[in-house]
Amino acid sequence: MGPELYGMLRAMSSPTAGPFHLAIPVDDLAAARRFYGEVFGCPEGRSADHWVDFDFFGHQLVCHLDKAAEADGAGLHNPVDGDAVPVPHFGVVLSMADWEALVARLQQHGVAFVLEPKVRFKGEVGEQATFFLRDPAGNALEFKAFADPSRLFARH
Repeated sequence: MGPELYGMLRAMSSPTAGPFHLAIPVDDLAAARRFYGEVFGCPEGRSADHWVDFDFFGHQLVCHLDKAAEADGAGLHNPVDGDAVPVPHFGVVLSMADWEALVARLQQHGVAFVLEPKVRFKGEVGEQATFFLRDPAGNALEFKAFADPSRLFARH
């Protein structure tokens, strides 16, 4: 990749580029509404019979009805700091206070974690609080926070 293309992609991914849009498959829109709307507290936006969008921490998450979506949680995993991390996955980097509040909210709702909340890479440049869970359709999500947010892209 040339420097011009890299610069363009980097500018597009900067915080000033605006929110991202992500569309994921779900096998039950009512379950998606309960999970993202009630459990996470994400406001619902537009919807139709076969999709619904949410304000996912300032980003647009669209759940598209796909009866073929499976909630079995099967799939590829990669080792990361001693854990089997589900691939693919998506999520949001939060402030530490927001991450801790989200953990408490999810625990109050009895959400099962795939990987329990913990601090990964302790004492290293990439030290971060993280947890993984799956939505009702089996999509893997990761939420993380850095004690030092400037370390988000820092190398070891």
